Amino acid sequence: MLNDLDLARQAAQTGAAVALRHFAALADLPRERKPDGSVVTAADRDTEAAIREVLSAARPADAVLGEEGGAVGDGRRRWIVDPIDGTAQFVAGDDRWLVLVALEVDGEIAVGAAAVPAQGTLWWASRGGGAFRSALDGTAPQRVTVAAGRPDVLDGARLGVVPAPPNYLDTDRRIAAPLAAHATTTEWDVHAPLMVASGGLDLAVQTRGQVWDFAATSLIVTEAGGAYGGVDGIRGPRAGTSLFARSPQLWERAHRALWG
Repeated sequence: MLNDLDLARQAAQTGAAVALRHFAALADLPRERKPDGSVVTAADRDTEAAIREVLSAARPADAVLGEEGGAVGDGRRRWIVDPIDGTAQFVAGDDRWLVLVALEVDGEIAVGAAAVPAQGTLWWASRGGGAFRSALDGTAPQRVTVAAGRPDVLDGARLGVVPAPPNYLDTDRRIAAPLAAHATTTEWDVHAPLMVASGGLDLAVQTRGQVWDFAATSLIVTEAGGAYGGVDGIRGPRAGTSLFARSPQLWERAHRALWG
């Protein structure tokens, strides 16, 4: 039987395969608008269905929370799924979208996997086990760590802001502005929190989202040596604006800049 981390990776890979088939045929993919104005497609729903099938077959007693399918079951173990994180990028043909799968046990994220299918990579972490990156099929794994030896100051810190255009709104700009006034806003070609985890950025602020947007990436960043939290401090993933940093000290300084 697969352990929880291997199951998270398998579920993310299965979802990635489904999403990539839709990504290869974007011209034929209908788009809808959710009540909150965000885009949803058959790719989101099909990808989540495939992930849920993998999880339910292996762990039928576990609860599942997904962006598209909602919550099923209850108990101390809950899988958290974002089938396509960055649907606006997906439908625009941008390769930075992700497939996110995490397991929460007793209120803490225990394992997380983040596939970046169009870039051919898979990222994962387990609590206490470090963070890793590999090819999408799991081969050639390598440990990832945050940038070490850089000063814990905002001036000159490399900052990535999520979301990216075309989903970057004036409200997002205003949220990030107090931090961007000090740090150096940097374009990111890989999801900005993952770049924090692998040393390419010092800070990332994701201006909006739900628990499924942050469950996997929060663990990957912290297991790589960084820090994650929101307005109410360093703790587990939740809705709202999320802040990622390569060190707790830098996170605290960025938190003060953002929220005073």
